[in-house]
Amino acid sequence: MSEAGNAQVATGWRWAPAWVLAFVALWPAPGYAEAILALGALAGIVRLFQARFRGGTALLSEPAWALTTVLFITYWLPEAISAVDAVDHARAWREVLVDLRYLPFLWIVASAVASEAGRRRTFGGLAIIIAVWTVDGLVEAITNTSPLFWSIDHIKQLISGHGMCTAAEVAALDRLSGVLGPCNLKLGIVLASLSPFALDAAGRRFGRIGWLLAASMVGLVILLAGARAAWLTYALVLLWSGWRLLGWKRLLGVFALGAALLFAAAMLSPTVAERLDRSTAALTGNAEGVDHALSGRSRIWSAALCMIREHPINGVGARGFRDAFASCDQDAGEIAAWGTGPALHAHQIVLEVLSETGLIGLLLWLAGAAMAWRAWRYADPAAREQARPAMLALAVTVFPLNTHLAVYSTFWGGVVLLLAALYAGSLLNRETASA
Repeated sequence: MSEAGNAQVATGWRWAPAWVLAFVALWPAPGYAEAILALGALAGIVRLFQARFRGGTALLSEPAWALTTVLFITYWLPEAISAVDAVDHARAWREVLVDLRYLPFLWIVASAVASEAGRRRTFGGLAIIIAVWTVDGLVEAITNTSPLFWSIDHIKQLISGHGMCTAAEVAALDRLSGVLGPCNLKLGIVLASLSPFALDAAGRRFGRIGWLLAASMVGLVILLAGARAAWLTYALVLLWSGWRLLGWKRLLGVFALGAALLFAAAMLSPTVAERLDRSTAALTGNAEGVDHALSGRSRIWSAALCMIREHPINGVGARGFRDAFASCDQDAGEIAAWGTGPALHAHQIVLEVLSETGLIGLLLWLAGAAMAWRAWRYADPAAREQARPAMLALAVTVFPLNTHLAVYSTFWGGVVLLLAALYAGSLLNRETASA
């Protein structure tokens, strides 16, 4: 296709950054976010297939087309293979078919950051979203009410006659919930995973002082949100981005400030104090203390290992953990730390992939990680710098030595694949590919 034709194709996809930002901004209303994802994929799939063969490089470079497709395959193929003899065939095959929407999703997200203008709008927009959610969280910490969630909840009541959350969920709230609300306690891990975009923007625009201020505000909200997995994720973000901007000596001061904030928050927040108490229980060295520190996850992980032993090749099926849990629960009949009912997933990405998709799934995931690392290794310094926020966000989100949300769930699977597409599209962007 001619250069004029390529320019026309690229112009037709200027909506992609706004679509990505709308998808993220609507996470507090999961149903609407899913609708945005599905409608965007449906609206774009015909044009994407057409553009792939006629001016496709106006949207993505050839390496970006390849990497986004490979990353989709390494996510989707394990669940397809595991569905063959899954514990719940109907659910497994439904997940396989529904998750096909992620292929055009990856392409569209990658195309949103394939140009310098697209990266500026998308990464800058993500930084603004995180800043707004952070300020909203700080307001909630002071007033016990999230203005954003209060607004969303009242709009929901006007539309449907009931709020976003049940009265029981509101009454049971024991931590900062922010814009996501009492029935979706993921504020801390979401902010931690997306924080590289906010910190990068603050550092570029306002230097060290801006980075320190942003890091302190985001960090305080993450602390009060109470998820210890988010604390570790955010510590990794601070370690990487702070080392590059501040150097080791100043970074040690940042972590000292973080420790002071943690203990100050523990004195003011019973939730933070309780999680610190749980963490220190692991130092007792006995099984009860470790299980208390892990909030009962040792029981879940034991069940996951049982599933791996019984279904080593292709697992029990994506999202089949809850169905297989009863037969592998070594403490069946006892009240679990999380309450009644089965565990819904393994709470650890490696164990989830192994238990639900088996050794085949793990090997495919490792192949995807190897391809992503190879792309980073052979990219030029300019491309790496452009992709650094997305790379860091993706790396800390799938960091294996942590606990995790369900990577094959609708919400968190969408978050992980969003970050993967932002990484591939920004690293293998059209400017560096044509240089």
